[in-house]
Amino acid sequence: MTKQPTKQGKLIVFSAPSGSGKTTIVRHLLKQEQLNLAFSISATSREKRGTEVDGKDYYFLSAKDFKQHIKDDDFLEWEEVYRDNFYGTLKTEVERIWALGKNVIFDIDVSGGLRIKRKFPEQTIAIFVKPPSIDELKIRLKKRKTESEDKINMRISKASAELATAPLFDVIIENDNLEKALNEAEHLVDSFIKS
Repeated sequence: MTKQPTKQGKLIVFSAPSGSGKTTIVRHLLKQEQLNLAFSISATSREKRGTEVDGKDYYFLSAKDFKQHIKDDDFLEWEEVYRDNFYGTLKTEVERIWALGKNVIFDIDVSGGLRIKRKFPEQTIAIFVKPPSIDELKIRLKKRKTESEDKINMRISKASAELATAPLFDVIIENDNLEKALNEAEHLVDSFIKS
């Protein structure tokens, strides 16, 4: 008996510099039942933060295991964000969601988002969430109180490079007013799924 290929749903990619509000937008969209979305849980080799749960927030892997998955071509996309600090999307994760008959929503970094768009150009909408400014981004990251000043500065310098990639995305949502950004995201995703 041959295994039937899983019906492929749509892929909704949200990328942005840390602190832009993409996670807040993605969480809002996941609550909208009519969109039929499921969250793609990324794999990472970084340590858990705070109350993060393995298999819910991320699949936490050791750097060694992550590198083995790379060798075995198990990732749809992956990146070494900082030295030995990997993030990626396992192919099995997307297959798991498609098997549920749902569309996949991603909250991933800029280069990962663009790689998914290149692999599935017709099925993917790539949305970039832009902060009002770099200064505002720094304020938001400090308010989180989850990272050292060094880590925040590292994220801010990375943000400038990420902002330069915004024109490569299908759509840019400027998050200077959260309610407006949520409505815009919901409308965009709903239209894309119906297309």
